[in-house]
Amino acid sequence: MKKVKWGVIGAGGIADRRTLPGMMLADNAELIAVMEINMELAEKLRAKYNAKRAYDNYQDLLADPEIEAVYIASPVNCHKEQVIAAAKAKKQILVEKPICGTIEEGEEVLRICEQEGVKIATGLMMRYHTYHQTMKQLIADGKLGQIVSARAQLTCWYPDIPGAWRQVKALAGGGSLTDMGVHCIDLLQYIIGSKAKKVVSFCSTNSFSYDVEDQSSTMLELENGAFAYVDANFNIPDAAAKCRMEIYGTRGSILAEGTISQIEAGNISVVISEEGGYDAQQNRNDVAPLEIEADFGNMYTKEIESFGRSITDGVKIEVPAADAIQVQKVIEAAYESVETGKVITL
Repeated sequence: MKKVKWGVIGAGGIADRRTLPGMMLADNAELIAVMEINMELAEKLRAKYNAKRAYDNYQDLLADPEIEAVYIASPVNCHKEQVIAAAKAKKQILVEKPICGTIEEGEEVLRICEQEGVKIATGLMMRYHTYHQTMKQLIADGKLGQIVSARAQLTCWYPDIPGAWRQVKALAGGGSLTDMGVHCIDLLQYIIGSKAKKVVSFCSTNSFSYDVEDQSSTMLELENGAFAYVDANFNIPDAAAKCRMEIYGTRGSILAEGTISQIEAGNISVVISEEGGYDAQQNRNDVAPLEIEADFGNMYTKEIESFGRSITDGVKIEVPAADAIQVQKVIEAAYESVETGKVITL
């Protein structure tokens, strides 16, 4: 099996916590180099993951002839410059969400990648969760009938932390909605198979003092007529966060808990009502949930292996950059709704 040779730009943070450990398990990946602006940290990460080289700037990493693909996990305000440079260096690109600070920047880097003939995927790794794939297939097969309502929540405890770039609007672009809600919006659209056409949202900084929102609630009207709700918070303790997803159709429902996570885990309950029919008494007769088997793995490993196959074998990209840009359009519409108090049509 051919192994794609990787370099990592922004190797601390989420790369160190999740993506690099996942990459170590990938059958078709080889880590060549890591980059962090602090050389001491870069060298520690090089040794930790047994990479060949460490760099303290992305230009030198991109000039490394052995590297075929780069994973970019730097702060959002760095993405545009680094993605364009990677494309011009003819490196295949996996970039963390959001791709850029604005839709216009995202569309620009996508256009440049196409011009340079390089592939670009986005780090919305939760699509690879076994249960999310199962949910998508059940809905595509019509098991739930017409989808009418859905909800997803992703929360964590993220208090004021000096130097945390995600708490600075100029660096992150937004708060809990941008960082957490993005996964919920992407998953609901991906699993249901329908995109948002109208958006209304509420965001506020209610518990902490940073200049991005620490709580948000967003409602979407999807193209298929379903209503979807997204809750994203930085001010709910991790132990209290259930990270639930609910999808309801005219013939059944899916309730998931703990699947919207950085770890492939959780459980789902699928109930299919074969009989239907009108019941004036509204008797809710118990229906045994379907037995759903799951073989859990590592979503980051799956992400790296999937994009690797796209590079070496031409397999369709599972999370193309265009999908991430569409999700960003939804998020920007949500922020516009917050500012104007209006429902925004996409």
